[in-house]
Amino acid sequence: MTGTSLKPLVAILDPYHPDATAKLEANNEIDSLVVSKSNRQEIYDRAQAIMVRSDTAISPVELSKFSQLKYVVKQGVGVDNIDLEAAKQAGIEVYNTPGLNAEAVAELALSLALCLARRITEIDRSIREGKAVVRSQTLGRSLFGKTLGVIGMGNIGIVLAKKWIGAMEGTVVGYDPHYQGDSWSEILGAHRFRQVDQLNNLLQVADVVSLHVPLTDSTKGLIARDEFTQMKQDAILLNCARGGIVDEEALLEALESNKLVGAGLDAMEIEPPTREAYGSLLKHPNVIITPHIGASTREIQSLSGVFVADLVVDLVMGRRGGNRVA
Repeated sequence: MTGTSLKPLVAILDPYHPDATAKLEANNEIDSLVVSKSNRQEIYDRAQAIMVRSDTAISPVELSKFSQLKYVVKQGVGVDNIDLEAAKQAGIEVYNTPGLNAEAVAELALSLALCLARRITEIDRSIREGKAVVRSQTLGRSLFGKTLGVIGMGNIGIVLAKKWIGAMEGTVVGYDPHYQGDSWSEILGAHRFRQVDQLNNLLQVADVVSLHVPLTDSTKGLIARDEFTQMKQDAILLNCARGGIVDEEALLEALESNKLVGAGLDAMEIEPPTREAYGSLLKHPNVIITPHIGASTREIQSLSGVFVADLVVDLVMGRRGGNRVA
């Protein structure tokens, strides 16, 4: 990993699972470096590929600092932290890893729904604060047989839908203007699933609404005041996708007016979420906020990290593959 090495350099800009970094360090075809203050210039001068997650913004200015960069590989599906147009203009290819995080994100979404319906975190906080919890006056809601609304019919959405039907024996309504096909009906069963072509048709019937779309111009503010008005009384909203899809001011209004049972939020406009930024939401007993940990399981971080490591090696060695997005 010296400055005179002729091997292609792979630079790791964000924290990756040790299994991924170990895989790169053991590979004799390439050099690898974890970015630091002391080696940043070498990375700019030599890196042919960079590995990122959501922590680092890959802006036009950042891209312009690299003289040899050919590939950007993102662990995960969302690429809103990467300027795809700037990468395209610079002749830099961008890849992501859709589907690998689906099980973990779906698990979190289901966990949040259950915690909110049964008031688990609310009750736990009361006990920790020394308050008396009267069981007959602390009733939750059952999700058994209820309807899940999935906005965004991709890899995560279908995994969550399967878990919902398996655990809750409920039904699923899906909305995605970009999805065409019958695979969801074939997998879930026509008696358990239907797709709607208008968002309001989902909002009006779903007991739990779960967001699984990327943040784009068309999805920013997708769930705002009008959408909260159309939702069922006592519905639960889950956002394990991206901050900005939900109008957070409108969400607070919906919670304070008791329109919603609660909200489980793993994605916020300001990340990581703080008490200063989200004091009002955090004070609400029916809100659970987590710091974008949907994919944060040991198993998935190892699996997806190693996948990215293998992919970047293949790319810099001229072996094509992976899911290219730009």
